[in-house]
Amino acid sequence: MHDIYELPGFRLDSGAVLDPARLAYRTYGELNATRTNAVLFPTWFAGDHTSNEWLIGPGKALDPREHFVIVPNLFGNGLSSSPSNTPAPHDAAGFPAITIRDNVRAQHRLVTEHLGVERLKLVLGCSMGALQTYQWAVSHPDMVERALPFCGAPRTSPHNAVFIESLRAALTLDAAFEGGRYRTPPLAGIRAFARVYAGWGFSQPFYWEEEYRRLGFASREEFVRGFWEANFIGQDANNLLAMLGTWQDADVSATPGLDGDIERALGSITARVVALPAERDLYFPPEDEVRAARHIPHGEVRVIPGIWGHMAGSGANPEDAAFIDAAVRDLLSAPVPAAGPAAGRRAETPARL
Repeated sequence: MHDIYELPGFRLDSGAVLDPARLAYRTYGELNATRTNAVLFPTWFAGDHTSNEWLIGPGKALDPREHFVIVPNLFGNGLSSSPSNTPAPHDAAGFPAITIRDNVRAQHRLVTEHLGVERLKLVLGCSMGALQTYQWAVSHPDMVERALPFCGAPRTSPHNAVFIESLRAALTLDAAFEGGRYRTPPLAGIRAFARVYAGWGFSQPFYWEEEYRRLGFASREEFVRGFWEANFIGQDANNLLAMLGTWQDADVSATPGLDGDIERALGSITARVVALPAERDLYFPPEDEVRAARHIPHGEVRVIPGIWGHMAGSGANPEDAAFIDAAVRDLLSAPVPAAGPAAGRRAETPARL
């Protein structure tokens, strides 16, 4: 169950126009009388709002009895505007490139114009949700009081981009793909895509120690088929490619007015930031977050310990879930930094399209 917010004539960074763009979202809890309890929790690659529900609920860090949790779905995920649900000429392979900034701009309009929220108590997200979290903190420092990106980074690294290229190649080399105008799903390409992902989503020790048995799989092959292939086989190939493009181009320093200066971009963040990289993450390693935090005025890094790698942020491992839940609670109870000017820039003015 979800709602749709339509944005007529929504112009993208690429110059293309979606008319309308459709932003799928779900809310949990109610906005309080003072409008001070809103939390924004964007989704990650190939997930939807239900993928975030492990952190939302009575007794959890994001308790809807206390917080108004807004979960917008990423463009390209099949619920928000995507190649699979957009009419011609932007259907299938004709779907335009979407940036993280496009997502954040649409979410900003949802939050402010539709839901009537002027301040966000917290923005948080995992992986591509973390990319959106950083972009929110840079684009709208006037709105974001706290930010908790986990298993992510403020921009996609060159090494991460190589991983994304391997996923793209695995998918598009299937003859059935037909340049994105496939008549039947390119299942061989999707299975190859899933197997590439399987080598990156978890760490080397995860496989050495056969940790997949905790998930109910008796062998590595059964795990790859039953976890990874099963996760992607029902996804639309063009949707996956659209989200890959968004991921690969993510970079907060590309925000208008920052001229590609990553240190300046991070220095402009006024929110209290607690970044949670996973100890064994192969494409968003802790070192990247430690470097980033040096330039964030109120930045802190807490490493999620363990061997689950990037998937530590999925909530599937109870120990990792408890670590993240505790960090969210700590940050929500922490004081908001004193108001002050951002380092060299103003909040982005949202386009009125």
